[in-house]
Amino acid sequence: MNAMATIKGWARELIDLSLLFIAVGVIVQIIFGKDDGWFFGGVTERLMSFIDELGNGGFVGLIALLVIVYVFSKRGS
Repeated sequence: MNAMATIKGWARELIDLSLLFIAVGVIVQIIFGKDDGWFFGGVTERLMSFIDELGNGGFVGLIALLVIVYVFSKRGS
């Protein structure tokens, strides 16, 4: 059981780090524009594409969004 808890902890930390990189990428693109982001190029475009896919999914997109919010809210508490 301890190994599973360790793996879960690593996965949570990896997700937190990934979210931090996404946030930094969005900020870099807002400040410098989309062409100057050598590492973060296209982050905002991909994020907007993901949001559009959820919006175009209708009810299924709403359910997917609720699942995502539930997972992140459960993880934070």
